[in-house]
Amino acid sequence: MNTRKIATAFRVLPLAAIAMAASAAFAAPVQGPADASFYTYPAALPAANGELISYRDAQVNLGANAPAAKAWNVVYKSSDSKDAAVAIAGTVIVPTAAWTGTGPRPILSYAVGTHGLDPKCAPSKQLAAGTDYEAANIAAALKAGYAVMVTDYKGALTGTGSATKLGSTYLSGKAQGNAVLDIVRAAAQIPGANLSLNSQVAIWGFSQGGQSATWAAEQLANGYAPELKVVGVAAGGVPGNLREVAPTLDGNIGFAFLGAALNGLNNQYPGTLPIRLLASEEGLAALNKINTQCVFEALFEFQNKSLPAYTRDNIPLDELLEIGAPTLDQQNLGNVKINVPMYIYHGKADEFIPVSQGVNLKNAYCAKGTSVTFDLFPSEHIVTQFQAAATALPWLNERLAGKAPVSSCNSTKPAPVSTANPGGGNFVVTLDKWNLAGEIGLKTLAQTVFLPAGSTFSADADVTAKTLNGSLSIPDYKTTVKLIGINTSVGLRVEAAGATTGSNVVGNDGSLTITGQSPANITVTSVLGIPFGQCKTVSPVIFPLNLKGNVGTLGDGTLNFTGTTSFPQIKGCFISGILTALMSGNGQTFKLNVAPPAPIRY
Repeated sequence: MNTRKIATAFRVLPLAAIAMAASAAFAAPVQGPADASFYTYPAALPAANGELISYRDAQVNLGANAPAAKAWNVVYKSSDSKDAAVAIAGTVIVPTAAWTGTGPRPILSYAVGTHGLDPKCAPSKQLAAGTDYEAANIAAALKAGYAVMVTDYKGALTGTGSATKLGSTYLSGKAQGNAVLDIVRAAAQIPGANLSLNSQVAIWGFSQGGQSATWAAEQLANGYAPELKVVGVAAGGVPGNLREVAPTLDGNIGFAFLGAALNGLNNQYPGTLPIRLLASEEGLAALNKINTQCVFEALFEFQNKSLPAYTRDNIPLDELLEIGAPTLDQQNLGNVKINVPMYIYHGKADEFIPVSQGVNLKNAYCAKGTSVTFDLFPSEHIVTQFQAAATALPWLNERLAGKAPVSSCNSTKPAPVSTANPGGGNFVVTLDKWNLAGEIGLKTLAQTVFLPAGSTFSADADVTAKTLNGSLSIPDYKTTVKLIGINTSVGLRVEAAGATTGSNVVGNDGSLTITGQSPANITVTSVLGIPFGQCKTVSPVIFPLNLKGNVGTLGDGTLNFTGTTSFPQIKGCFISGILTALMSGNGQTFKLNVAPPAPIRY
């Protein structure tokens, strides 16, 4: 099938050459303006990758629990996947608390996942607005003492300079990896930031960020940024082979990622992905629309769309992939031995990037002699990003401390089988027997009763239908309460009196709102070891479930519900009157926490 080159392709190299030729005259980094002209990049870029071009003070909003920090926006020089000079923006965040560890403050280059192709979606913009869905991970790293660098990637905040007009190069791996490394170099040049290239460096990312972090590791192995003291790379949900990922996205809820990839790779490799030549009028409109949307907006609007349906002749997907194979295959990972330890992780129920991608990547690096620790999490793609944070960050901390990693390369466990929900339907996040911890404050007794170990909560959070449907499971247990001033062993049974139901709304900005209720019958099964039959509430206790957070709350262990409820009368045994007087009535308090199970080392 013949294709013609897009005119832009013929302009890239001359412009890059002009920029490089003029770089010798480039001035030292300057403090940039506070307005949008900060992102008007110079046509003449410095010669060295990682050179800081401009910087300015910035404000970031990482949530109420984030530590105090000082932040800067930066513009720095990097190289794209064709080794052309590019200017890239980013944000550098440094805790205000003094670093008390050995050596200079450690640095974390945090590679964000898909944010969307419109400039308004860029991390620098969203960190300032307090809407970045990865803020909790960044805040956690700051609490651990890291200075955190967050690149916007090439073209995310496109300036007017001649080397920056092509827009986002989304999923162009080498360019993303370079950007992740070069912001570390640039940050060390910010006056007053007190950052050093002698610092130990960690790299962490998930999804697009996992691809970027892994490409950074491969670029290090290829000799890029050799002065950086990288001690570990954590990469999750990595699309290691785009041709294998594409069929999972097509006709599925992740179609927007496929459309964004076509836009981004076409910007980096003009004319080599001729989808814009093959696309129907509707297809062109869809690609243009995706260019103007942030991730959740695009995800919801284009879920379950099919790429062949957007072409003029309904061209089969495998034929489209074959046409674009040379460009797509250039993004493949697992090519070289990585010389620093790697932590690779994946969700077993990942519906966007099959779990086989993570396993294959692990095996490829292990075969080349890389030290790889691999963890398998039980959840789907988005939830795994936040579920894994509590493991990924401590793993990086151990590398900073000089502790040798435990390699998974000799694992004999069978290859995991995907548990992803069927494609082509609603966007459903499944919580399968997640750990349920909780406490109930008994108002009259002024005492707290805790739920037993082994309590679980299961649910389907249907993001498309905006519904929540689940159930709790709590083993019978015994606890101690003071009855008439005497410590008394009381047997309790808390059992679901129907489904946990409610609404589950994820906004276009990644916000999460849950409103629902969980009914439960409470039975006192024994007192002082003496069984009392059915000493049971005459009607279910209703636990209202209300939460406002962001989509990360579904996986990061902060799915917390607090509130008050009323306990009905207790009937069915000869001490029911006493129990009613001591335990029933309004104003009973509760706290429930739903947290994911631990990963499996594979």
